[in-house]
Amino acid sequence: MQPVNVSVPEVIDELRAYEPELIVVVAFGQFVTKKIREMPKYGCINIHGSLLPRWRGAAPIQRAIEAGDEKSGITTMKMDAGLDTGDMLLKGETEITPETTGGELHDKLAEIGAELIVRTLREWNDIKPQKQDDSLSCYAAKIDKAESLLDLAVPAAVLERKIRAFNPYPAIYFEHKGERFKILRAAVSEEKVGQGEIVCRGGRLFAGCIDGALEITEIQRQGKKAMSAAELLRGYDF
Repeated sequence: MQPVNVSVPEVIDELRAYEPELIVVVAFGQFVTKKIREMPKYGCINIHGSLLPRWRGAAPIQRAIEAGDEKSGITTMKMDAGLDTGDMLLKGETEITPETTGGELHDKLAEIGAELIVRTLREWNDIKPQKQDDSLSCYAAKIDKAESLLDLAVPAAVLERKIRAFNPYPAIYFEHKGERFKILRAAVSEEKVGQGEIVCRGGRLFAGCIDGALEITEIQRQGKKAMSAAELLRGYDF
């Protein structure tokens, strides 16, 4: 079920008609009320995209990459009245490499989550739920559209992580002559570039950050396919 509003009476009546023993919630951005959580015999469980209690909230995948975490994962958990605060059941983890994008991590976690929820149900009677340590938790805030606009007033390494975290969605972008360009991949560079400047040198594209420069290596012109910066610069002049 993917109801627009999970709290309306007709949705609650439909759920009740199933006489559920357990409800599984996946990638569902609504608060599940106590009336629903207490309906199934075994309660509600959630598949959450982080190694709880590390990242609670709406965007754990992107925030983990943005923060420079070296690993992420999936936690199956019991749902309670809080935001991703319920008792943990099982975990599966994966590495975040210096090249991992938000899209790649999402797809990997989807595989882990599918396997983990089946294990959770099969091993239900043998799992000992664990309380979360609230002191180890960070809030993974929902991504605001304003965050996508290229901000060169930050360190190059921080911006590089954010570019990967927001690839492919919503993607970091800048505008030139009224046209939008999405930056999909970049690398910290030793090139000397003034802060706030985007320059072309020798068929390469650089952006000046507060402490150095980034080389933009993969870019997407508005309405076009993603390509290397070198490909773009053969037909476009900034």
